[in-house]
Amino acid sequence: MPPMMLLGAVAAALFFGIGSGYYLRYLHALSKKSSVELAIKEKELEAEEKALKIIEKAEAKAEKIEAEAKIDQKDREEKIKHKEDRLEKKEELLDDRQITLDSEKEAVRDKIDQVKELKARLDARKGELDTKLEEVAGLTQEDAYNQVIARMETERAEDLTKRIQKLSMMGEEAFEAQAQNILLAAIHRQGNNMPTNIMTSNVELPSDDLKGKVIGKEGRNVRTFERLTGVDVLIDDTPGYITLSSFDPIRREIARVALETLLKDGRIQPAKIEEAIEKARSEVASTIRKMGEKAAFEAGVQNLHPDLLTILGRLHFRTSYGQNVLWHSVEMASIAAIIAEETGADVAVARAGALLHDIGKTISHEVQGTHVEIGIRILQKYGVDEKVILAMRAHHEEYPYETPESIIVQVADSISGARPGARRDSIENYIKRLTELEAIATDLVGVQKAFAISAGREIRVMVNPEELTDVQANALARTIAGNIEAQLRYPGEIKVHVIRETRVISYAR
Repeated sequence: MPPMMLLGAVAAALFFGIGSGYYLRYLHALSKKSSVELAIKEKELEAEEKALKIIEKAEAKAEKIEAEAKIDQKDREEKIKHKEDRLEKKEELLDDRQITLDSEKEAVRDKIDQVKELKARLDARKGELDTKLEEVAGLTQEDAYNQVIARMETERAEDLTKRIQKLSMMGEEAFEAQAQNILLAAIHRQGNNMPTNIMTSNVELPSDDLKGKVIGKEGRNVRTFERLTGVDVLIDDTPGYITLSSFDPIRREIARVALETLLKDGRIQPAKIEEAIEKARSEVASTIRKMGEKAAFEAGVQNLHPDLLTILGRLHFRTSYGQNVLWHSVEMASIAAIIAEETGADVAVARAGALLHDIGKTISHEVQGTHVEIGIRILQKYGVDEKVILAMRAHHEEYPYETPESIIVQVADSISGARPGARRDSIENYIKRLTELEAIATDLVGVQKAFAISAGREIRVMVNPEELTDVQANALARTIAGNIEAQLRYPGEIKVHVIRETRVISYAR
């Protein structure tokens, strides 16, 4: 074969091979596509079968739920029907009762009208009888009553006196026995009496050489000290001591702490004095707060405002007749709690009222009003319970006793202040009180003499038997006791004896 033909045959064979390959590849691709479509169809059929099964299950479940719901609805309808039947029966019963009540109410109204009419007729008849009696007797009803009373007092004076004395003795014995039991229980359970704590105004000098340092050049140190503390410094009054004089116990305590610090340091000059006083103020403020917290804790009174605790702590530096006011208040709180427990009163209110009864004394010299009025304003400011305020404000009888706790606080105050050794009074005040006590009795008509005895706890009054009867003597004793309560301030109680003695003297000759 010629070369050209051979080349053409090769080229034709090559093209044929290539075409055959592409054709076979195309057939293979078609077969794969058919298998994929077949798989997709199978998946679709499986999905349809699953969907049908799910739908069948859902329909079955829905039918079941629907059946249960119908049963439940039927039960509820039956219950509702049953309740409606019961309500209808109750309504009928209530209607019957209402009808009965209305009829009974009408009957009662008729009876009330009848009673009112009868009472009006009786009142009118009584008025007519009273008028006729007054016309016949020639006396008014009040005059006749007074004459009968006067006649009975005259004819039965002795019987009345004995009866009054018997009733008085029986009542006093019963109440006194009960009161003694309660008070003795309170005192015995209290046990540890609070010691008297009197703040001293004297500062001991380690050496007399320090006097010059305290005074300073031309007195500048002592003048600076007095100006910054507000106290008077008396150096030469007592050997070995410096006396600090001030009406304010807080200022005096700050001055005492500052002066002791300066004496220990030995370097006394205006700058050191200012530093020591500032430090002393901080120490005293801390002491005041701690004392207030300690007092509230020991008294068992909780939830007091922090500022109120600070004000309470200031009482640590106040004394009353030599008795420390803060610990007197703590002692009162314990006694008041015991009495409240025994008598069934509110223990928490009694405790708080006793602890806070003298809180107005902390600033009584700075604000107008009595310490009770100031104390009320302080407690109101810090939101203290109104029951506590009512309990504390009557302890000096400036306000009436409105609650049992107010009486308990007053009794606890008397017990704490009246026990032996609790307070110390000056001889001038003691003599003045006894003189006023005797004068209250001797100013009354029929009194011959009056003697104050037992340190002013008892007064014996001698009356003229010709001017006063036994009944009048009883009334005189009550009058004297009332005048003492109204005019004097005293701890505890004062016993009033009125003695009416008749002596008959005859001579045998």
